[in-house]
Amino acid sequence: MDQITSKVQIREIVAAAKQQGQQSGIECLILSLQECLLKKKVRFPLLEFAARETMLFVPEAEQLHLTDRLIATTEMGSYVLTGIILQQRLTEHFEESIHKACIYITMGNQWYVCDIIGERVLGHALLTSPKKAIPLLEELAHHPDKWILRTIGVATHYAIKKGLPATCVDTLLKLLVSLSNKTDFHVKKGIGWGAKTIAKFYPELVACSSKAIESPETKQWFRTKITIGLIRHKLEAKQIQ
Repeated sequence: MDQITSKVQIREIVAAAKQQGQQSGIECLILSLQECLLKKKVRFPLLEFAARETMLFVPEAEQLHLTDRLIATTEMGSYVLTGIILQQRLTEHFEESIHKACIYITMGNQWYVCDIIGERVLGHALLTSPKKAIPLLEELAHHPDKWILRTIGVATHYAIKKGLPATCVDTLLKLLVSLSNKTDFHVKKGIGWGAKTIAKFYPELVACSSKAIESPETKQWFRTKITIGLIRHKLEAKQIQ
C-alpha cells in the first residue's frame, strides 16, 4: 500500500480533488479523495489536515452530502475525515453535527468508528462548549444503541485529557456512575475509559463522590476502573517529584 507522509502531498491530493469537483461535480471530488487518499496509508493527523483543507472550499450546503458519501466508502480514513468535517461544523450547526455523528457511529457498528468519530465530534464539543454538550450527553445516556453509550465515555476521556475544567467534570462523573449498571463489553470499555481518566486527572472529585461510587448499585467493574485511574495519578505524581 502506498504511503502518504507529508502535508505537501496532502495539499496536492486535495487540490486535485478540488479540480475534479469543479469540473465534474462533488461525486468526482469524492471519488478522487477515495482513490488518492483513503486507499493509501496515511497517519490520522495528516487525514485531519486533509479534512480541514477540504473544508476550505466545499460549500456548506454540500458538506453533509460529502460526509454521507465518505462514510459509505467504509474506508478507515473516511471516519477521520468525517469527524473533522463535523467538528468544523460545530460552531454553526452544533446539535446537527452531534446528531450526524451519532448516526454515523451507529451505522459503523464498530468500536473504532465510535472512538474515531466520538473523540473528534462529541469529545471536541464537550471540550469547547461543555454547557451545550453536557445536556446532550445526558440525553444520549438513555439511547438504546451500545455505541452511543460508549461514546459518552470516549468523549469524556478526550475532553478531560485535553483540559476540561473540574467544574464540568463533576457532572460527567455522576453521569458515568449512572451508567455503571451496563453489562455490554463495549459500553463498559468506553464508560470505564472515561472513569479512569477522571480519576487520573481529578482524584479529588472521586473522593467527593466516594459514597455513590462505593454504593452497592455501582458495579465492581466501574470501581475497578476508578481504582486504576487513581493509581495512575499517584504514579505520575511520584515521577514528577
